[in-house]
Amino acid sequence: MTPTLLGRWQTRLLLMETVGLVITLLFCGGFFGNEENAIFFWLLQYIVVFGLGWDYLYIQIQNFRWDQDWPAALQWLAALWEGLFLILLREVAAIELPGTEDWDSGLFIVHYSFVWIAIFITSQSLMRLIFPRWRFRGGQWL
Repeated sequence: MTPTLLGRWQTRLLLMETVGLVITLLFCGGFFGNEENAIFFWLLQYIVVFGLGWDYLYIQIQNFRWDQDWPAALQWLAALWEGLFLILLREVAAIELPGTEDWDSGLFIVHYSFVWIAIFITSQSLMRLIFPRWRFRGGQWL
């Protein structure tokens, strides 16, 4: 599949706000988790917001590839970069994003890993079953 920018945005929003949210709920102890776990909901939304910007950059990079696609290996590198970006933002640049006062890098890495692996598996399997034309529309499911 060769994703379009709109397809990337739609897929990111759908998967992060469904699969990512379910994993975050499980990670935080369900709907009735304590307020300290709210940081993971904030982090999930920061990943979504920053990711929308990264998707624009990924489309530009994708245009330099001879087949203009975005294979799974590049998805893994993008995921690594997006997680590392938040860690660098928080740890190195010391920028405290609202809602992330109780930051713990180790817990963030575990949470982000679970969310991203679940999203990757869903995008490679379930999305193709639920939205059969998704692959042929550049990732657009609407």
